[in-house]
Amino acid sequence: MTYIKPEILERVNTWLTPTFDEETQNEIKNLIASNPKELEESFYKDLEFGTGGMRGIMGLGTNRINKYTLGKNTQGLSNYLKSTFSGETIKVAIAYDCRHNSNTFGKVVADVFSANGIKVFLFEDLRPTPELSFALKHLGCHCGIVLTASHNPPEYNGYKVYWQDGGQLVPPQDGEIIAEINKLDYSEIKFESNSDIIQYIGIDVDDVFINASIENGSFDTSSEAKENLNIVFTSLHGTSIMSIPETLKRAGYTNVNIVEEQREPNGDFPTVASPNPEETEALKMAMELAQKVGGDIVIGTDPDCDRLGVVVRDLDNELVILNGNQTMILMTDFLLKQWKNSDKINGNQFVGSTIVSTPMMSVLANAYNVECKIGLTGFKWIAKMIKDFPQLDFIGGGEESFGFMVGDFVRDKDAVTSTLLACEIAAQAKAEGKTLYQKLIDLYVEHGFYKERLVSLTKKGIEGAQEIKQMMIDARENPLKEVNGSKVVRIEDYQLSIAKDVVNNTEEAIDIPKSNVLIYYTEDGSKVALRPSGTEPKIKFYISVNTKLDNVSAFKETEQLLEHRIDAILKDMNL
Repeated sequence: MTYIKPEILERVNTWLTPTFDEETQNEIKNLIASNPKELEESFYKDLEFGTGGMRGIMGLGTNRINKYTLGKNTQGLSNYLKSTFSGETIKVAIAYDCRHNSNTFGKVVADVFSANGIKVFLFEDLRPTPELSFALKHLGCHCGIVLTASHNPPEYNGYKVYWQDGGQLVPPQDGEIIAEINKLDYSEIKFESNSDIIQYIGIDVDDVFINASIENGSFDTSSEAKENLNIVFTSLHGTSIMSIPETLKRAGYTNVNIVEEQREPNGDFPTVASPNPEETEALKMAMELAQKVGGDIVIGTDPDCDRLGVVVRDLDNELVILNGNQTMILMTDFLLKQWKNSDKINGNQFVGSTIVSTPMMSVLANAYNVECKIGLTGFKWIAKMIKDFPQLDFIGGGEESFGFMVGDFVRDKDAVTSTLLACEIAAQAKAEGKTLYQKLIDLYVEHGFYKERLVSLTKKGIEGAQEIKQMMIDARENPLKEVNGSKVVRIEDYQLSIAKDVVNNTEEAIDIPKSNVLIYYTEDGSKVALRPSGTEPKIKFYISVNTKLDNVSAFKETEQLLEHRIDAILKDMNL
């Protein structure tokens, strides 16, 4: 007989009670008999809320996405909403993406809310995540849910929670809600739907959202410039097909070539290894189409349409993908210019970024006398900045992982409006006889050449999680003294909330919430950040280097120099 750890068996036995349906019980019995390793992976812990909500593999067990784990979340959230907004008519909005079971899970979540007497606005079909953030505020809801696993592999799904302001959950609400969920027994979940208080929504909200997107993402681009821009777009089998083509069309972009093979929403993502616009492979078909039709710009979005990859023509007219930092710099500078040209900058504005994104964001903001607020990884922290500083105007903000937000009408990264913004910048640049790539180089000449690279190590399962944990422990116990021959001058430990000046041997408190991130700064201006992913079984290393760029003609040589410096840093760190 196969040995199963007592603590796992105790968890498993709970799922063999009448609280759980017969099909679930039978599948668990099969796992006990045939796959104890999978059984342990499925039950060894509860799924946790990370950077982008709760994300995990679909299947049975406490460490999997299923009707019971989602039901328990929703029941705990219902209890919290009812105690927090006592006496009010509580309303929630629910959206879901193209993944397997997303529509089913969306209905399960709607049923549990309605069973608790909470009014539900449920999208009739898949919709982009930013539209949920918008709809929540538009409909005056207290809370919103999106069923999505973003760009994770097909076996994943997830559950993102949004609050009244349209942003994702942040402290203290997240901890309070998790405590409420943890108090619950599975038998307390109310699954019996009250269909009278579930209202389906769709085109009525789409219309208002698309118009708001155009209002926020359009900037006096001439009709001729719009018509002259040759755009290639791919939805990578995701939700953006529901919004982006129509947004571009209404905004006046008539020359849009869609990758037809990737138009159809499909949770298997059959034409790509991963539906992640950060990876060149995901945009391969779109780039091939761009070569065929002479495209000026290629844009691809992830399955839930909150992140976008942008491909442009380089100095040799070759197609190259911009990284998230480069896209963010181009978009932020463009927005700052619009605000400056309209005489709207008066010291009460800010842009937002994150601790692992390019330091060039602060340099850029400073050049326009605008504050750059920097928070933890994840757009919920940028949304929190907007909430915490209502007296300030939020211009825009982004993070290195291919997300950007234009204004505050949506309180999460928004690939719909950002796609339109990218086209506005490209169309205006083309009308000036330039490409986006040339615009980027101009910014490097003006503000300094910042070059970043991300290295991710995947460590799956129980052993992988332990390995990642140990890597962070080792990094803290044996901090680097130098990186690639350059002395470490500052160490920021966001778990301990301490920044140490190594040169003067002084310490100061870091005034943002704790997070498992460690950042080294060196004498030559390099920056190295270590961070376990909050949504995937990965540990990430973010490298940033910079130097002066005297002129455009020195670009290639200087870029190579910075690439070599990053290579040397990675070699020095055995990565």
